[in-house]
Amino acid sequence: MFKSPVFQKYFLPGFVFQSIIIAGGYGTGRELVEYFLVYGPLGGLLGMVFVSSVIWCIVCAVTFEIARQTNSYDYRSFSRQLLGSWWWTYEICYLIMMLIVLSVIAAAAGSIFDELAVFTSNVLEKTDYYVGVVVMMSAVGFLVLKGTNVVEQFLSFWSLLLYAVYIILLIGCFIAFGDDIVTRLSSAEIRQGWFLGGVKYAAYNVGVLPAILFSIRYLETSREAYVAGLLAGPIGMLPGFFFFLAMVGKYPDIVNETVPSVRLLQELGSPIFLSVFQIVLLGTLVETGAGLIHAFNERVALALQERRLVMSVVLRPIVAVILLVTATVIAQVGLEELIASGYGTVTWGFWIVFLLPVLTLGVWRIGCSSPTRSVT
Repeated sequence: MFKSPVFQKYFLPGFVFQSIIIAGGYGTGRELVEYFLVYGPLGGLLGMVFVSSVIWCIVCAVTFEIARQTNSYDYRSFSRQLLGSWWWTYEICYLIMMLIVLSVIAAAAGSIFDELAVFTSNVLEKTDYYVGVVVMMSAVGFLVLKGTNVVEQFLSFWSLLLYAVYIILLIGCFIAFGDDIVTRLSSAEIRQGWFLGGVKYAAYNVGVLPAILFSIRYLETSREAYVAGLLAGPIGMLPGFFFFLAMVGKYPDIVNETVPSVRLLQELGSPIFLSVFQIVLLGTLVETGAGLIHAFNERVALALQERRLVMSVVLRPIVAVILLVTATVIAQVGLEELIASGYGTVTWGFWIVFLLPVLTLGVWRIGCSSPTRSVT
């Protein structure tokens, strides 16, 4: 299935998009509350389906076509094509965001093992946190070592597993309090600001889109690039859509929950499903970490290739370990406020050096190019 030409061209980019950019963000449900549910059940759905998903579709389609036309399958090559001599501004934003995200997922991996220990009689005692970090590092290092094909297959497989878990969660919530979900949706509550919330969520997540360009090398025509881009939006949003519907049943109380997913899992009352959910969430962290680091390695490999050098296979996991250790140190030295403020700052950076240029210069460039050109 994962090696089917149809899958590789039309669905793989969407699965990689979902895996690298937003997989971990669906773990707690907090982002879905902040950007969507606070505007009411119907308002949140409107922002999710008709704003964020549409923006993702447009940006993905334009980005994929520019990359296809220019053979830019790593973020450095792409930013050179888009920004010219200012390409390095995107790299700065990417490196900052990558370290922030890696530090967050390193801490999250440790916390997940802490929580799993509660359901295993704390067999691992006080080493749970560090075991989680080491497991995450080892998994990321292994995937990076194996290269692009293995990374793509793992991201696709785990995305499908994530969809299955969220579907089960939604079904469980419908069984437990389905009448409440229907009632809240029937109220058709729409609060002011839902459109802006959708715009913010889309822009907040799409900045590192060039990191997934290694997955679009199978595209040969403009039509394939546009279809893959248009599919990437809904593929990326589906798990969030399932999670959102499940949370609607506990609206408005769940809006004040720090970790909404915990509230839902408590309502279901299944320790086994909670453990499965945490394991799948750990896998999403591995997805994000492996994807971001693999994109960085691809950028380094191309830079060495331009100097007629070859990036050794061993160097790839070494780079991964160095980045993950650095991120773990950042997560441990009390820089929570810096991390929190860093997200907002670097998001504005991506607006300036990626999103706006793609929707202006990128669209103009595509319009000036030959619609029949095909790059293989």
